[in-house]
Amino acid sequence: MSHPSAPPPYSDKDPLYPVPPGGYGAPGGYGAPGGYGHPGGFAPPDPYAQPGGYYPQPGGYPEPSSQPDPDGRRNQPPPMPMPIMPRLPLNTGDGDGYGPSDGNVEFGSWDSLSVRHTFIRKVYMIISVQLLVTVAIVAVFTFVEPVGKFVRGNPAVYYVSYAVFFITYLVLACCQGPRRRFPWNIIILSIFTLAMSFMAGTIASFYSSRAVIICMGITVLITIAVTVFCFQTKVDFTSCGGFFAILGIGLMITGIVTAIVLSFKYIYWLHMLYAGIAAVAFTLFLVYDTQLVLGKGKNSISPEEYIFGAMQIYTDIVQIFLSLLQIVGSRT
Repeated sequence: MSHPSAPPPYSDKDPLYPVPPGGYGAPGGYGAPGGYGHPGGFAPPDPYAQPGGYYPQPGGYPEPSSQPDPDGRRNQPPPMPMPIMPRLPLNTGDGDGYGPSDGNVEFGSWDSLSVRHTFIRKVYMIISVQLLVTVAIVAVFTFVEPVGKFVRGNPAVYYVSYAVFFITYLVLACCQGPRRRFPWNIIILSIFTLAMSFMAGTIASFYSSRAVIICMGITVLITIAVTVFCFQTKVDFTSCGGFFAILGIGLMITGIVTAIVLSFKYIYWLHMLYAGIAAVAFTLFLVYDTQLVLGKGKNSISPEEYIFGAMQIYTDIVQIFLSLLQIVGSRT
């Protein structure tokens, strides 16, 4: 039995479903003549209607032009712009994160008030710890008689402490790397504070306890008065940096000459004159350094230099105390 090679055509004599006379008509859509009606009686949808339902489109794009572009393409709607994430300026310093803008300065910059206030608090916290250590050591050297007797009989304690003080001061003042790198800046500052405290305690052990207490009180009053003055005054001492540099050099040269003269022959009035000049000079230095820290003048210390600012103010305060001790101690 042979099998057909192709299915029978539609014009077969015995189809399953007979073809109606005239053949099948063209299929019609909804509402088309001869087709099926739209269910429910709704009008046929507009094929060119804009999407969006009942909500109108905001603006929308213009209809494509039927005229081709010069390059042969039809006009296309403009592309949708990419969303841009707003950028926040980073705070790269020691401030407490982000904060509001201060005047014409963007927040996060070194000159903003929030960062400057944080810097001032950090500087004065360090100074407070330094002064507490110094007061404790001076009190031990002054009121504990065995300790005072030992340091008076061994001047090497003073010279060693002075050498350590001078070396650490130069490192912190001249080397920016150790001064800004944690924890080396704290370690060097701690050694510097201990050395200067030992030096001040050794000098204080040669004077009476009454003179030491009086000089501490006067130093506290001077420090508070200078700080309040620097917060309130509109006079800019930071613009006189050249004057203070000359004053420092002159004070150093005068101190060397006075020390040489007094080593051969003690002259009372020369000693008192130098002590008075030193007290006035370091009070002016305290005004200058305080304004540098506060940042209210023409020049200011960067908030990264909190170690340098604390070291300068602490040195001025201790030097004022030692200068007053030479004046008051000789009369008690």
